[in-house]
Amino acid sequence: MAEDNKKATRSHSHKRRTSKKRPPRKQIDTRIFALGGLNEIGKNMYVVEHGDELIIIDAGVKFASEGLPGVDYVIPDYTYLKQNSKKIKGLFITHGHEDHIGGIPFLLQLVPIPFIYATPLACAMLRRKLEEHRLLNATKLIQIDIADPGWSLRTKYFNVGYFNTNHSIPESIGIVVNTPNGRIIESGDFKFDLTPVGRAADFQKMSFLGETGVDLLMADSTNAEVPAFSISEKKVSATIQQEFRKADGRIIVATFASNVHRVAQIVDAAVRFNRKILVYGRSMENNIMISRKLGYIKCPDRFFISNEEAKHLPDNEIMIICTGSQGEALAALSRIANGTHRQVKIKPGDTVIFSSNPIPGNQASVSRVINKLYRAGARVLENSAISDLHTSGHASQEEMKLMFLLTKPRYFFPIHGEYRMLVIHKNLYEQVGGEKDHAFILSNGDSLILRNHEVFPGPRVHADDIYVDGNDLTGLSTAVLHDRQILSEDGMVAVLIAMDSHEGKLLNRPIIMSRGFVYMKDSTEMIREAERIVQGKLNAELKGKTTFASIKNIVRDSLTSYFHQKTRRHPMIIPVIMNKKV
Repeated sequence: MAEDNKKATRSHSHKRRTSKKRPPRKQIDTRIFALGGLNEIGKNMYVVEHGDELIIIDAGVKFASEGLPGVDYVIPDYTYLKQNSKKIKGLFITHGHEDHIGGIPFLLQLVPIPFIYATPLACAMLRRKLEEHRLLNATKLIQIDIADPGWSLRTKYFNVGYFNTNHSIPESIGIVVNTPNGRIIESGDFKFDLTPVGRAADFQKMSFLGETGVDLLMADSTNAEVPAFSISEKKVSATIQQEFRKADGRIIVATFASNVHRVAQIVDAAVRFNRKILVYGRSMENNIMISRKLGYIKCPDRFFISNEEAKHLPDNEIMIICTGSQGEALAALSRIANGTHRQVKIKPGDTVIFSSNPIPGNQASVSRVINKLYRAGARVLENSAISDLHTSGHASQEEMKLMFLLTKPRYFFPIHGEYRMLVIHKNLYEQVGGEKDHAFILSNGDSLILRNHEVFPGPRVHADDIYVDGNDLTGLSTAVLHDRQILSEDGMVAVLIAMDSHEGKLLNRPIIMSRGFVYMKDSTEMIREAERIVQGKLNAELKGKTTFASIKNIVRDSLTSYFHQKTRRHPMIIPVIMNKKV
């Protein structure tokens, strides 16, 4: 791939077409699809394919909900990429959040990715992640030159560039893909902050792209339900400093470790009010270290102290920043609230600030932590309509409209959102003048065809969820997940069968044991009746020719029906056959 690392000039503009008819096929089509990120929040992964070349945009994970027992992450099924690995020219990263880079260690163990292109901060985060998984030699990390607005990468068919956006992490970018059939923009996660903490968004470049022709816009739909404009990050900074000014005791701040802009403002407030800083949570420690090296968090070394040093300071000179803003059971704040943290115990006079909003599904966990903090005597501050302790990094409705007005896309593909968010985003496109049949609500695996500046639906590719337990990169099958779901909800029943297959008879009455289904001592009559049912069924079956598989099926079928009739539950039935040796 000799041409891949050459810098190139700005892409040529594309003339707009007015015909609504599907153009005849005269050349190779460009295909666009998602392997993750549609009808969900997380595991973002988008693919652009043309002939024998293919590029990937982002490779994220989705964190499993409480309804998925024993599952830590959900990642896309990479089968299509494995089958077409020779086409892959590179993976482009829009920013360093886990729902955009967290799947890369899993991807690299299954699919050869020759190059990963990312901004310096995302590269640093990725390098540390790959070092932990011993995968640093599995690919080549190449920094996108954010000092060069004209940076681009040319391959045989693609010319890939970028533009700056605002988000909750520095160096967030949108990706521009110029193909032989037209221009595609993938926004990444974005908002429009007119008083940003870091770089301003590339309004001029987005407008230039719009004036010279954008055929397809793929844009973040996360906050499509939120009206108006999002709050500026600088307004949150002012609120945080106000709370620092009021607090008399220790201050404990919980926020997302990946929200580097917010972490930087919290550190700035600590320095301004002369509070020494304790950091808890592995991801928080890593991100602060990386961000300090790159200059995004500016703070003298003397402000970061150890636990031993903190013991000799008054409470009003200490600030603790930690993970756990989502109520995660093992995160630092949850352990502090539970009283199980080794270094920190809540005391009356502590102020705990949640500089975040609960992610949908985490409200109950966050509430439990807050209640425990109150019981321990802490003053707890949460984000609200009047407190401004948090702002989203995602565009609200008016910012989404502004993106449409700047880029002027002929076709629109809403991404990164649950189904209702995608639909609302599509409606916003129509409100600013987009044609109804030019917007596409798709699912993971559905594809679009870009042909001579026209877009229409294409064939599906294989796309599914892979459930990951810990660091088991082989993933879990849906059957395993289904079994775990049953065990968590309805428990299991083991049936011990002692038999002599040569004689065709049972040696003893079947023995049934329950775990997580019913309490044995309170259900003696039902269990004995179940054993009699199994015994009668097996005596009849063993009179003729049979197999172990047939015996197990008879046990499962008879007990499933009986237990459902008695309890309206479906425990997992596990027959265990002990056969007498001849």
